[in-house]
Amino acid sequence: MAGTELFRILIVDDVHPVLLQRLGALPQVVLDYQPDIAPEAIATTLPAYQGLVIRTKIQITGAILAACSGLRFIARAGAGLDNIDEGAAQQLGIKLYNAPEGNRQAVAEHVAGMLLTVFNKLREADAAVRSGRWERELHRGIELMGKTVGIIGYGNNGAATARVLQGIGCEVLAYDKYKRGFGSEGVKEVPLEALFERADILSLHIPLTKESRGMVNAAFLGAFQKPLVLVNAARGEIVQLEAVVAALEAGQLTGACLDVLEHEKPQQWDQNLMQKLFAHPRVLLSPHVAGWTVESYRKISEVLADKLLNDFFV
Repeated sequence: MAGTELFRILIVDDVHPVLLQRLGALPQVVLDYQPDIAPEAIATTLPAYQGLVIRTKIQITGAILAACSGLRFIARAGAGLDNIDEGAAQQLGIKLYNAPEGNRQAVAEHVAGMLLTVFNKLREADAAVRSGRWERELHRGIELMGKTVGIIGYGNNGAATARVLQGIGCEVLAYDKYKRGFGSEGVKEVPLEALFERADILSLHIPLTKESRGMVNAAFLGAFQKPLVLVNAARGEIVQLEAVVAALEAGQLTGACLDVLEHEKPQQWDQNLMQKLFAHPRVLLSPHVAGWTVESYRKISEVLADKLLNDFFV
């Protein structure tokens, strides 16, 4: 970006101070940090700004963008862009930035941690010891080493997860509909059918799109030729929870590690469905925090700052 005119940026979510420091050092930039702004107020406030930094507070629709003729970029402090109408932004010439590089290691370690917890029955063992029961045989674990992990989506998070699980000794098979030639000595690039045939564990690392929404349904899970553990640290809407519960009850799934759910507000839950999910001993849940570590909080802002300074403000 050339010129000397002031460039106003609205920041509507909590971000690490490093992003404010680095953007605020530009003489033409004026930052308006409003992490507590009400979501309904963003649409009416935004037309006065040329830049927007968000996380998950609001869906940036085509209607919102159409009312913001001066908006030049949207930067999302996270991995995906699914809460932005990308098509509308492209038509309006609004640049989009995100930071999947910033939380890929966090996601990979979280996935590995969930799998290790489920396979080694750590949650149940901890509860037993706390209640005064010392039951060694009941809590005998299963090793991850030697298991075949199928990864769908080989971007930043998928590749980082592959590296971590490969280090544990897993065989890693990866499928990506839109990439070719990414295989390596430790990761075998395969068609989707190979995952259906061979996977002991399936880990999802794809964005939420029209194509991927609801992709993991009863028919999809039924295509796997042996029981497996499902991991979803991507987006909840990719997986139909009703199909997961049915597959758990039928033994098609022997476990599920879910950092994300179709509905992430408890008041929106189907309580009967959720109680069935909670009742399964090899289901482990976390509240959409796989990519949200102390370190990734800073790294995401560093990545965004690098991209904006090296691409937009030049």
